[in-house]
Amino acid sequence: MSKKDYYKILGVEKTATTAELKKAYHKLALKYHPDRNPDNKEAEAKFKEAAAAYEVLSDTEKRKKYDQFGHDTYENMQQGGGHGHGGGMDFDIFNDLFNNMFNGQGQRSSRSQQPSGPAPQKGRDLQKDVSITLKEAYLGVKKEISYSHYFVCTTCKGQGAKNKSDIVSCQKCHGYGQVQVQQGFFSFAQPCRDCQGQGFKIKTPCTDCQGQSRRKEQEMVTVSIPKGIFHNADVRVPGKGDAGVYGGPSGDLFLHIIIQPDKKFTREDDNLVCTVMLTYPQLVFGCQINVELIDGTQESIKIPKACPVGEKIIIHGKGFAKLRGVGSGNLVIITQCQIPKKLNDQAKELLKNYSDAVGTETKSEDGFISSFFKKFLG
Repeated sequence: MSKKDYYKILGVEKTATTAELKKAYHKLALKYHPDRNPDNKEAEAKFKEAAAAYEVLSDTEKRKKYDQFGHDTYENMQQGGGHGHGGGMDFDIFNDLFNNMFNGQGQRSSRSQQPSGPAPQKGRDLQKDVSITLKEAYLGVKKEISYSHYFVCTTCKGQGAKNKSDIVSCQKCHGYGQVQVQQGFFSFAQPCRDCQGQGFKIKTPCTDCQGQSRRKEQEMVTVSIPKGIFHNADVRVPGKGDAGVYGGPSGDLFLHIIIQPDKKFTREDDNLVCTVMLTYPQLVFGCQINVELIDGTQESIKIPKACPVGEKIIIHGKGFAKLRGVGSGNLVIITQCQIPKKLNDQAKELLKNYSDAVGTETKSEDGFISSFFKKFLG
């Protein structure tokens, strides 16, 4: 046995409390235990040193004598009296330590949580993609959605057994769902194989759901998608996911909205945007035109005189309904000039006469480059 001072072996001061001694011993016992250090003589010796030190210092009377006579004298007294230290290790404390490590609070605390039968579990949330048009997003739409999910078994009413009395506590684990396994000084819990860790068995399972308490079936639901819905938004349908297990609540169904592009209209935030093609005279003189909106209605639009290409004409309140807040976005009409690809001789002559009348030199403005006329190509 080492002649080191017991306090130094445990790494504590002479004023250490009982709790501090116990904590220090636990730390060393974990580090040097033979099961963790197989065939390591040095670790085994340190483990025995720690056990011997704790045996003496944890006992009030022994510690008092040890402090009074010192390490060497105390050991001689013990050897003279025929008492060694090796047989008095506190293995109860050691086992308590490993029970707490591998089984949370140990079997005593889990026993207070012993299940009385199947534990209800919430069903899974489900997600399904739904494709709609931009017009449907503008107006709102009802969609019929067909999908497969778990329903509560109507035969056994979700209990999984033919009769409630057929659900019995597992005799192997006594309803814990876990069994204690002892390997040397190590004690830990593992799932019970007899009941697959559930803590119960069903003697006569329901013939329709095979004891699972639910069955998968197809369902058709009608869902209202609100007007103003955004691309990639999710619409939640409460309680339409998978049914819960053994009476647990159902999950939800989430519809992931995918909005298909439209040929005439686009969306910018809550605004509905479109482009209107106008002739050059309409842009120069201004005009009144009717535009068919995405919902099929007609809107009268005034084009101002000398309207430039790319001008944005705003019609308030004719955009998408705002999902957050009140009101709607705007209708944004962007002007474009329709350039004819073919002209008859008369139109060409008139256009050249117009060019001569208004001139061919352009003026430089902010953001534009001025140019000088050379000749017509056609």
